Amino acid sequence: MQNGNILIGGNTNGQVSLLSHMANRHGLIAGATGTGKTVTLQTLAEGFSRAGVPVFVTDIKGDLSGIARAGSSSDRLQTRLNDLGLNQHQFRPSPTLFWDIYGQGGHPIRATISDMGPLLLANLLELNATQSGVLFACFKIADDQGLLLLDLKDLRAMLSWIADNNKDLQADYGSLPTQSIAAIQRALLVLEQQGAEEFFGEPALELRDLMQVDFSGNGVVSVMDATRLMQSPKLYATFLLWLLAELFEQLPEAGDLDRPRLVLFFDEAHLLFDDAPKVLLDKVEQVVRLIRSKGVGVYFVSQNPMDIPSDILGQLGNRVQHALRAFTPADQKAVKAAAQTMRANDGLDTEQVITQLGVGEALVSVLDAQGRPTPVERVLIAPPESRIGPLTADERSSQIGRSPLGSKYDTALDRESAYEILKQRSEQILPVEKVVQETAAPRRSKQADTLMQSLAKSAARSIGSQVGRQIARGLLGSLLGGRRR
Repeated sequence: MQNGNILIGGNTNGQVSLLSHMANRHGLIAGATGTGKTVTLQTLAEGFSRAGVPVFVTDIKGDLSGIARAGSSSDRLQTRLNDLGLNQHQFRPSPTLFWDIYGQGGHPIRATISDMGPLLLANLLELNATQSGVLFACFKIADDQGLLLLDLKDLRAMLSWIADNNKDLQADYGSLPTQSIAAIQRALLVLEQQGAEEFFGEPALELRDLMQVDFSGNGVVSVMDATRLMQSPKLYATFLLWLLAELFEQLPEAGDLDRPRLVLFFDEAHLLFDDAPKVLLDKVEQVVRLIRSKGVGVYFVSQNPMDIPSDILGQLGNRVQHALRAFTPADQKAVKAAAQTMRANDGLDTEQVITQLGVGEALVSVLDAQGRPTPVERVLIAPPESRIGPLTADERSSQIGRSPLGSKYDTALDRESAYEILKQRSEQILPVEKVVQETAAPRRSKQADTLMQSLAKSAARSIGSQVGRQIARGLLGSLLGGRRR
């Protein structure tokens, strides 16, 4: 951090920094594999931490875990420091928390089914229009019945209950085809095999635990291990979209701040947008555009700027472009497009230089004090003060063991919700049904059928009265017309 701003690097003209009060205008780090994007990300994350800004970053390859340990000198690193004139560089760690949806490389990150909501779930399960309508109805029925949907078994139990009571529900909720219910159940099984059962549940992540500052005033860096999550790109994308939506809904308006409240770095950003329906992309673009008013900066990391939809790319004012290769006509087209996304510099052929950049070198354009993009400059990226490269397994385990959040998140909870209540009601009804069957004639009487229907409806009314409120869900609620209650 230099003079309250975030150091990126430098050149013969001096040091190049990101203005802290413009950091919530979002940004992009792009470049081919092996060109230095990860080190740039680490340098920026570290700079934000020194400025007192909490950081959340997805660690795709495991390399970013070294931010929790002090770096060490080398001839190559010392040469870079000398070139940049960084005489005050000191090797030190950043305060770090480790997270992992699967609970292996960090504290488990969980969200409830209700928090996720039907829109993101429908996208995650790749449901068609009819199936999506049934899923929305499922959430509505759960609300009306006062049933909590916390984990996958709650959702499966709710779908089964709807299938069993289909005829009684049609009058209020329309057609609920059993084929669609079965299709959703099958999709849930596939999702479960991808590890989603560990993501959905309690205790759910509290956003304030991602927005901490240590006793020295440094922002805590939350590193989410995404090495395994990369194998389930739909789950990865859905989690990140959910996180953006929850931040947008929960944080109050901030106005103009001297620094962001929180900065998010999303690596492999193309996974957010590949195959996503346009309606969802439109909502993501709205969130990215509006969330800066909540004091949140969003930085996408990807191999090519063209991986980002144009409406979202236009919101990313701070750019760090590492080298791109131009081996094919398609590559050449991508290089030209990348050059055109940055403000021109009369003394620099941006399109040509992009293919000539070395490792740890980038073209940089940031927003000035008036919010205008600066002319692009060729910059040597400053090395981080923390370790470049991953922690050992023992170091990571020790770091996690010292975390104050272990007692809060490491043990899963399973409180009474839809699955338990529906199971309990079923057990209360079945003995009565058995008595009716034993005392009735071989062909059950019409009166017995009527008794069973009355019992089922009574049970449903009883379920509804237990909670008597609708479940609040965070999925882009404000933008989709909903609101928290």
